[in-house]
Order: sequence, then structure tokens, then C-alpha cells
Amino acid sequence: MPTPRLITLGIQHLFIMYAGAVAVPLIVGGALKLPTSTIALLVSADLLTSGIFTVVQSVGISKVFGVRLPVVTGATFTVLTPMIIIAQEYGLQAVYGAMICSGVFGLLIAKPFSMLIRFFPPLVAGTVITIIGLSLIGADVSLIAGSDATAKNYGQVSHIAVAAIVVLLIVVITRAFRGFVGQIAVLLAIVIGTLVAWAMGMTDFSAVSGENWVGFSGFLHFGAPKFEAAAIISMCIVMLVTYTESTADMLAVAEMVDKELTPNDLARGLATDGISAIFGGFMNAFPDTSFAENVGLVGLTKIRSRWVVTVCGCFLIIMGFIPKLGAVVASIPDPVIGGAATVMFAMVAAVGIRTLHKASFEDNHNLLIVAVSLSIGMIPTVAPTFYEKFPQDFQVIFSSGITSTVIVVFILNLVFNHWVRTPQTEGAVDNALRHGAVSIDKETTDKSEA
Repeated sequence: MPTPRLITLGIQHLFIMYAGAVAVPLIVGGALKLPTSTIALLVSADLLTSGIFTVVQSVGISKVFGVRLPVVTGATFTVLTPMIIIAQEYGLQAVYGAMICSGVFGLLIAKPFSMLIRFFPPLVAGTVITIIGLSLIGADVSLIAGSDATAKNYGQVSHIAVAAIVVLLIVVITRAFRGFVGQIAVLLAIVIGTLVAWAMGMTDFSAVSGENWVGFSGFLHFGAPKFEAAAIISMCIVMLVTYTESTADMLAVAEMVDKELTPNDLARGLATDGISAIFGGFMNAFPDTSFAENVGLVGLTKIRSRWVVTVCGCFLIIMGFIPKLGAVVASIPDPVIGGAATVMFAMVAAVGIRTLHKASFEDNHNLLIVAVSLSIGMIPTVAPTFYEKFPQDFQVIFSSGITSTVIVVFILNLVFNHWVRTPQTEGAVDNALRHGAVSIDKETTDKSEA
């Protein structure tokens, strides 16, 4: 694309993901009562890591790293609870030691894990993509209304009104304009929404003046990493959960850009997540995963170029070295970002519904599979404390609606559609293939073997 268009579309991706990118270091830093200067360091390190691995995912490095799709990466929220618990028990040095080990573990299992993609036909992939969008709706609602329902300023009409204006602007600009203007509807809505919020006295850019122009988070800020067995096991479980979510997001992006995601493609993408954990362990950052809000943006804009998110990654790297720029973006009012995120997350769910359309629901149990999987996946979304009395390792896995849905739909698809009573008969296999419930390797020609 022409450079001006490429830069503008890249900035749009940056604006839509920034709040999520900095949320993890802010939450971890606050929970551990770290000094403000240290939290700022974590934010810079997180942006730098996110930018580097966004570029790696989009551009690729040989045949080893990068899925080569328009994928934007950022710190995974799955790491929040385990990191805080490990830090309180063993210290931050143990957190980063466990991260490094989990990254090595991730590199080792990337290829074997990628072979599971054959068990992600439209029935499974569509269900998982749908839950990604549905389960993230709570995140944008908290940006708009606030995260504490008991607070006085929770659900202020002015905040909801600003978010509604942003949503309305996205719809109007997309409908009224074609070409480039229509493609940057989200960016224009965020800019106009920020101006509206400024006129209503909701913006505060005072933090910008206090930030440095140039800064670097450095290496091993908290000291040499420590290696505790319990912490390492917990972080390896987190890596498995991260791989599950990344697989679903990459399938969603591949669906949007009409590209077949091969096991080799997926293996390169997952290996990139693994190396990000190793890098983050030395850089005071966090493990990365694909960001669903940017998946939604690809679906809305129909911009398939991976070079757009490469530009976004470059901006993230720059912001990792220039804290003042990060402070500018961070000062955009939450209701503005929340309004845009509402559309992006819902767009992901819509893509999942479109994918489910490719599966058959006649003369089979596929409706039951989707119903049970989505119901279990929505539990931690509508009731975050539902599993709080369960063991910690169980909570790490099933407190994520995405991960629990993947596990349930994966198993149910095997039970109902793969483990047929008479697998030797050609008719049973033909029936499973016709219903879109079984995925076979292209090189396989023998039906009974499939």
C-alpha cells in the first residue's frame, strides 16, 4: 500500500489494542504494590516486546517463526493470576524464571500442538471463534462503565453516551464512505470520540508532561531469575492455555483473509508465542498472544495486508523507547476505547457464526455440541468467581471461557463425530465428512484411514 495509507491503518490497529496491551503490567504492578516508576518500566517493556513479536508474526523469520498473517500480539491476560500468586509466594525473580522455562516448553511443544489443527473443522473453529468474541465483551463494558459496580461513578450516563457516539460513528462512517475513509472508520471514531470527551471534560493528558522522551526498560531489572518447580509448572500450564487461545485467533484471522492455516503455519505462530515468553523473562515483560480486538478490526475493515500490522508493531517498538508517546495514547478516555472495542469483539463473534454456517446441523448432534460448549464457556464470563473454590491449576485453565470452550467442543466433536460406532464402513466416514464435523489431511486419500 502507499506509505500514508499503510501508516494510518497501522495506527488504527495500535489505538484499538493499546488499552489491552498495557492492562496486564498495570494490574500486576498494582496488585504487587510496585512503585509507579517500576510500573512504568513494565509498561515500556511490555510495549517493546509486543511490538517486536507483532513484527515477527506478520513478517516471519525464515521457516521457524511467524504465522505470516495480520496478527497483533500483546500480553496475555491468562498470566495475571499465576504471576501475582508466584510473585507473592516466591518473588518476581521466580516469576521471570518460570516464564523463561515456560517459553522453552512452548518451543518444544509448538510442532506437536500444531498437529491438532486437523481436529478444528468449521464446527469446532466456529464455536471457539464465537466464544472469543462473547467472552471478551465484559472487558469493553468495564472500560465504559467501570470495573467496580459499587463505585459512585460506575455506569455514568456521560461515559455510556461517549461510547455510544463512538459505536454510532463507526456505523455511519462505514455506511456513508467507501474506500480509504470507510476503512479507517474506527480510527476516525476514536479521534472524534476523544474530541467529544475533551469537550465534556473527560480527558486528562497531564501525565504526558511527566514522562521522559527516551527510556529503556533494560534487562533483568529485578535480578537474576530464580527457578521454582511449582512456579514453572503453573507457567507451563499458562503456556498451554495461551497456545489454545492463539490457535483460535489465528484460525479466525485465516478465515477472514481466506488463507488455509496449515500445521506448519500454526507451528511457526505458536513458536513465536513461546520465544516471546523467553524474551519477556529477560526483558521484564510478559508472554504474548494474539489480540482478539485486532482480529475483529481485520474483519471490519477487510484489510488483509499483514504489512499493516507490521507498521503497528513498529510503532509499538518506538513507544517502548519513547514513554511520552505511550502516555499520549494511554490518555485516551476509556469509554472511547471501550466503544470501539465493543464493535471489534462482536465482530469476532460474528465471524465465528459465519464459520459455523459451513457445518451441517441436520441428522447429527452438532447443535448439542455447540450449545454445551458455549454454555460452559460463558460460565467464567458471566460469573468470574464461579471456580474460586477449585484448585489453582484448574482455575488457570477453566477460568478462561475460551480455553474451557476449546476443551469441551474438542472432546465432544471427537465423541460424536470421530468415534463412530462403525468406523470401518465407508458410509459412516462419508456422513461425517458431509456434515463438516471431521477434518482430514489433504494428502490422505484412503477414507477408512481418514
